[in-house]
Amino acid sequence: MNRIFHARIAWYQYFLLAVLTVNAVGALWCKYILPAALFMLMLIVIIEQIIHTAYILTADGNLEISRGRFIRRKLVPVSGITAVRKCCSMKFGNFSVTDYILIEYGEGKFASVMPVKEREFVELLEKKMSEKRLSGKRMSEKRMEGAGAAGSQEEEPPVLDE
Repeated sequence: MNRIFHARIAWYQYFLLAVLTVNAVGALWCKYILPAALFMLMLIVIIEQIIHTAYILTADGNLEISRGRFIRRKLVPVSGITAVRKCCSMKFGNFSVTDYILIEYGEGKFASVMPVKEREFVELLEKKMSEKRLSGKRMSEKRMEGAGAAGSQEEEPPVLDE
């Protein structure tokens, strides 16, 4: 069963929406149609991205990061995730500007996510990671047993005494 986590809206996204809206209205007020149309188009793209950003943990063991219809989905195999950390972008004393979860996967690749239910997301992700590791260990043990059984069927060379 796939589990979908929706993204939290950060303060800077609200700020960007306000700035684009003020610029679009100002351009319309002054009868600058081309800049107004450009600002409105940017507003549509940003609103669509904010509304449709989701993080999906699939049943087949992948983390799918979808950032809207206009941006390609990122597929991260849970078995390839090496670290999951909660990070802060900038701190002023006890206050941090933006909190997010940093996922390290592959070789030097990172993905940052901001789910609404952070704790639940991290718990489920770590549970899936441990399940994948356990199933990977079982598969390698079975391969080793199969190789050991195949190797024991062969005759051993005689040992020469001197």
